[in-house]
Formats: sequence, structure tokens, C-alpha cells
Amino acid sequence: MDVISRTFLSATTEAGVVIPSRHLPIVERCVDADDDAVLVARCTRPEAPLAGDHLLLLTRRRLVVIQKTPVLHRLRLHLNANLRHLSNVTWRPDLTRPALEMAATAVDGVRERFRMRFPDTDAVWRFEGVLREVFLTCARPS
Repeated sequence: MDVISRTFLSATTEAGVVIPSRHLPIVERCVDADDDAVLVARCTRPEAPLAGDHLLLLTRRRLVVIQKTPVLHRLRLHLNANLRHLSNVTWRPDLTRPALEMAATAVDGVRERFRMRFPDTDAVWRFEGVLREVFLTCARPS
């Protein structure tokens, strides 16, 4: 059973996100078959608001962000990073909107920021808990 049918589709359902099937080949290339998807969300980049929509996929080992360009709606892999190669990972819930902003420094030194919007504050806290679990577990020495 592959990662798409095993975890990705259930994570999209839990997040309430509808993912077009054309995203799936990119996900399959980036994520190992034995890696579980734990968070899927649509997001934007606050420093580049006109860059189009992004799809954020977080697994136990990788962070994958796929960009959909605004005019031609083409898909482009924006970020594909092993969690161990990310540094200074931070996130901040914003309960007034409800949203969550996440930032991380990639291995090339570029600081990436992503803003995810949610239907209610419960979803914000649920996704914040997932981020805490994944990144604090990843940060612990083996």
C-alpha cells in the first residue's frame, strides 16, 4: 500500500482540504512509501502574497510544499526538505483569524514562512499540536 492511499488521503479528509489528483505524482516522488502524512493544509507565503496557493504536506520525516501558480495554475515543487535539515522551526497560532504561521530555515539558508488558515480555533490547536509532536520528536536525539 502506498503513502497516498494509506495516509495522504486520510490527512486531506481530516484537514477538510480537497486536493486535485495532479498533485499526487509530485507527492509520490517526494515522500517515501513508509513515511506517514501527518498534516496537509493549503497555505500562502506572507512575504509573497501574489505567488499563488501552496499545498503544505508534513510527514514524520519531510516537509513538502507545492506551489500552484496564479495565472496558469501550473504546479511547481517549492520545498522538499528532510526535517533534520530544517533549522529554527517556529510556529505561531493566530486565534483572531483563525490561522497559524509557520517558519523554518532551509538547508540553503533561506527562511521560509507559510500561513495556514483554518475554519475555527479548534483546528488551529489541533494542527499546532501536530507540529509540536513532529518537530519536538524530530529534535530529540535518537
